[in-house]
Amino acid sequence: MPMGRSAEKRLPSATYADLEAVPAHLRAELIRGVLHTFPRPAYAHTRAASRLGAVVVNPFDMGIGGPGGWVILDEPEVHLGEDVLVPDLAGWKLDRIPRRPREQAFFTVPPDWVCEVLSPSTATYDRFDKMPVYAAAGVPWAWLLDPLTRSLEVFLLDPRGRWVVERMIRGDASVRVPPFDAIELNLSSLWPEAEDEDARE
Repeated sequence: MPMGRSAEKRLPSATYADLEAVPAHLRAELIRGVLHTFPRPAYAHTRAASRLGAVVVNPFDMGIGGPGGWVILDEPEVHLGEDVLVPDLAGWKLDRIPRRPREQAFFTVPPDWVCEVLSPSTATYDRFDKMPVYAAAGVPWAWLLDPLTRSLEVFLLDPRGRWVVERMIRGDASVRVPPFDAIELNLSSLWPEAEDEDARE
C-alpha cells in the first residue's frame, strides 16, 4: 500500500499542542511553525529501517560484537529548538545523555547520528526540510537510506555547519561507514528481496 503524500497544516503558527492532537495512525512533525503529517510508512521503508536498527543496535547499543557506547532508538521524538522531528533511527553517544529520561517522551539533546529512510512521497521533505534542521542543531552524522534505489548516502557536518557527502554507495556492497565503521555493514541485508517487489512504495 503506497504512502500518501505529506499533508501540511499551514496554521498561522502550529504548536506542540497541534502536533499532539494528530491522530495516532499518522506521523507528525513540526518545522518552522508548520505541522507536517504522514501516513505510516509502507513495507520496504519499515523493513529497511528495522533491519538497519538490528544491525547497529547489537554492537553499538548493547556492546555485543562491537564497542558499545551508544543509545540507538527507532523513531524517537526529538525537539530541536522550536522544531519537532521523528527520525527513522537516531543515536546518541552515552557520554552526551548519561541519564535517560524516564517520564519524558522526547529528547532535547540533538542526536549524534540520524538516519532517514527515503520513500517516494517523503524524499524531498527529508532532504530539503529535515536535513537543514539537523544541520542547524549540530547533528554530526546523517544517513539517507533508500531501499528502492538500494542506496546509502552518508553525510558529515563540516565546521561551517554544512553537510558534506562522505560516502555514496549503491548496490549490495559490504562497507564500513562512519560513525559505525567499527563493523562491516552488508547493504544487501537491508533491501527488499526480489519476491517483495510488489511491496514497493
